[in-house]
Amino acid sequence: MAVKGIKPLFTENFSSNLSDIQAFLGESGSPAIKRFFKHLVDDIVPMLCRFPRSGRSFLERSIRSNEALATAQKVKEKLREGDDLREFIADEYLILYVVRAKQIVFLSVRHHRQLTFDLKRFWRE
Repeated sequence: MAVKGIKPLFTENFSSNLSDIQAFLGESGSPAIKRFFKHLVDDIVPMLCRFPRSGRSFLERSIRSNEALATAQKVKEKLREGDDLREFIADEYLILYVVRAKQIVFLSVRHHRQLTFDLKRFWRE
């Protein structure tokens, strides 16, 4: 369902995440982050403002660990009544946002490779 009048709000964390992605991808990833930023501004944000529930509900996913359950509970406590926490996958990026009344609050964005486990500390040479 299309919604009229929804305005985007970008958190400081979201902006910081964009800088982190740029640093993570390095100089060779500069064209990719520029393409993503253009896609974000020109396509993704307007589409999510028009169809805010396009992303998948973040808290309806199956949770299988006690740590994740505890974290999900903390997240739920921070949400306001009526807030809808959602995730949207665009190209190689995962966007976390909240649909709140007449607003979309962009919370976080990550490149999919940033979501991998860092196991180097477990195997010392």
